[in-house]
Amino acid sequence: MQAALAGFALGFSLILAIGAQNAFVLRQGLRREHVLAVVLTCALSDAVLVSAGVAGFGALARAVPGLEVVMRFGGAAFLVWYGLRNLWAAWRGGEVMEAGTGTGSLRRALLTCLALTWLNPHVYLDTVVLLGSVSAQYADRLAFGAGAVAASFVFFFALGYGARGLAPLFRRPQSWRVLDLVVGLTMWAIAAKLLAG
Repeated sequence: MQAALAGFALGFSLILAIGAQNAFVLRQGLRREHVLAVVLTCALSDAVLVSAGVAGFGALARAVPGLEVVMRFGGAAFLVWYGLRNLWAAWRGGEVMEAGTGTGSLRRALLTCLALTWLNPHVYLDTVVLLGSVSAQYADRLAFGAGAVAASFVFFFALGYGARGLAPLFRRPQSWRVLDLVVGLTMWAIAAKLLAG
């Protein structure tokens, strides 16, 4: 039980920070657009990554130094593009005027979600390397991993469905522009941090 609680606490703290994936989930939740599919994709992706780390694949990331560089530049390129897209939406305004009226395709939402998850080098460092390393300190690594996976499910479902509480704020077009601006600048800041090493 102690290992599961430790895994939950560490896993939750690692995904709590605002990042590309969390901003996307928040936006989908506000639009009430494919929320279940998006939060499940995020949580299941984390489950795979945490399981890989707990099973010992964190050593692979340390053993192949070139892999980190490729992931870093690929992730930065994607974040620059995604940030530009959001900044353009903020500049243009009026893309989505009302929470709950999104009309994007499920395929596009899932592909964006998968890219924001799997092209982010930090997700590998957090889930595979860090959680994998910490899990080795516990006799019951399986319980530790299960706790970290549970944290992902709790967090993403709370973020995706809890965003509905913000819907009244996002009935104003200006709120969407501010959200797009913040998301775009956040993506560029993360990309700059990745490029800086």
